[in-house]
Amino acid sequence: MNAAPVTQLQIDQRVYDLYDEYCHGRIDRREYLKRASALAALGIPALAMASSLLPQYAKAQTISFTDPRIKASYVSYPSPGGNGDTMRGYLVQPTGNGPFPAVLIIHENRGLNPYIEDVARRAAAAGFLALAPDGLAPLGGYPGNDDDGRTMQAKLDQAKLRVDMLNGAKWLKAHKLSTGKLGVTGFCWGGGTSNYLAAVMGADLQASAPYYGAAADTESVKNIKAAMLIHYAETDQRINEMWPAYEAALKAAGAKYEAHFYPGTQHGFHNNSTPRFQEAAAKLSWDRTMDLFKKHLA
Repeated sequence: MNAAPVTQLQIDQRVYDLYDEYCHGRIDRREYLKRASALAALGIPALAMASSLLPQYAKAQTISFTDPRIKASYVSYPSPGGNGDTMRGYLVQPTGNGPFPAVLIIHENRGLNPYIEDVARRAAAAGFLALAPDGLAPLGGYPGNDDDGRTMQAKLDQAKLRVDMLNGAKWLKAHKLSTGKLGVTGFCWGGGTSNYLAAVMGADLQASAPYYGAAADTESVKNIKAAMLIHYAETDQRINEMWPAYEAALKAAGAKYEAHFYPGTQHGFHNNSTPRFQEAAAKLSWDRTMDLFKKHLA
């Protein structure tokens, strides 16, 4: 008989904190599991908890590749000033002739993994032309596992990587199937990049919905014209401590924004491939994001 899956409520916060260190590249998988094992001396089955937090992407698919509501393909686009001459991404369109409002989907710090591809399909199923760029394209693309993907992304020139995402936004906005109205959402590193794009694109971006991402540079916030819907986990100190200064800058700039802190959640709560997933918060935040895009990209 298979053991019951570990749920979010069964995982010790100290293991979550270790996982956050691991996710953000401050420790590798071996060190992560080693430190988790050390907690066993305190009577915590931490190694099992730590192992359960590693992604299981078979769980992440909510929209099938063959869903009749969508058409998906891999595309390339030019990326001057980026890490390579061209970038590769996953383009998903609703069935029909369009044009459609467009949404850029930005991955975490490990490239275009199956979870992010599924998010792009979710956006397309809701009626949006969705592009999920793979920032690892100049190095050969997402390697099939998050450990190697994280290592690869850390090797890239980070400023140029953001340019690659900016070029993806521009390419998508000008796509023949796009109405020219553009939104962006992203997760973790992608959330910080969603804030960045709002600041650098000004009026060319209509809406941005970052998930638990680093705040935009304070000096650049004055350029934000997009409607902002900012999602935070309740337990996420590194990201949340940026909010007071970010909010003050948004207010000073007269920006349109909402921020939501989701009770009982950890960083990564939208990602349904690990026990950090919190279904109620993920659904509510995604419904709010879709409502934002429907309102401002119509």
